[in-house]
Amino acid sequence: MEHQYYDLHQLRGGEVVEVQLTNAANVRLMDSSNYSNYKRNGQHRYIGGYVKQSPYRITVPNSGHWYVAIDLGGHAGRIRSSVRVLPGILPTASNAPLSSMPSLRLDRSEIPEEDNRVREYDVFVSHASEDKELVARPLAEKLRKLGLRVWFDEFELKIGDSLRRKIDKGLANSKFGVVILSKSFINKGWANYELDGIITKSVSGQQVVLPIWHDITKQEVIDYSPSLADKLARNTAISTIEEIAEEINEVVR
Repeated sequence: MEHQYYDLHQLRGGEVVEVQLTNAANVRLMDSSNYSNYKRNGQHRYIGGYVKQSPYRITVPNSGHWYVAIDLGGHAGRIRSSVRVLPGILPTASNAPLSSMPSLRLDRSEIPEEDNRVREYDVFVSHASEDKELVARPLAEKLRKLGLRVWFDEFELKIGDSLRRKIDKGLANSKFGVVILSKSFINKGWANYELDGIITKSVSGQQVVLPIWHDITKQEVIDYSPSLADKLARNTAISTIEEIAEEINEVVR
């Protein structure tokens, strides 16, 4: 059978063979005797199988001379692959555990309580950074002064935080999604990521979308998202930030 093979030479039991594939294929780890039988299309034993995802790792069962064979089961096609050997499990340390060392021990009392519980928000403010100073920040601050629990990036993100995880948590735990639609918003990747999450929750009835148009025409909104253009919105060209915040507060409460 046509195949690719890798002569791994002498390996110790417990070492790990890692296989990278560009597409699905049969992967077989065999000792020298079984590999010889495999080449002759004879009966052979192997470790592995049909692999769909990479990397694929196989633990060497015992010391010996080992081979990896990769084939498409007789089907036509090409495949690119690579194989490397990783060290096995490291021996257990006999010294004191790291947690016993003062410099490495985690003091639970220093962790804020809010980090260990799920925070809920009344509104999630989605915006483009270009609209932060004139619209998003004043609106978020006003909503918070009105007593609402607001997810706004400047309130929630700290150095070292995962932006995606923080956004996902905020979206998942907010009742209303305030979307500040503008020309800048339309072209922002993260803003569109947030909007997708808000729309998904809105469709399932878990969240209400509250659009705010800023420096954008109705036709531009229609061209971007007809479904958003159909929703009742507020426009910064007509209403002040204070008026919009007051109305959002009334809707949320």
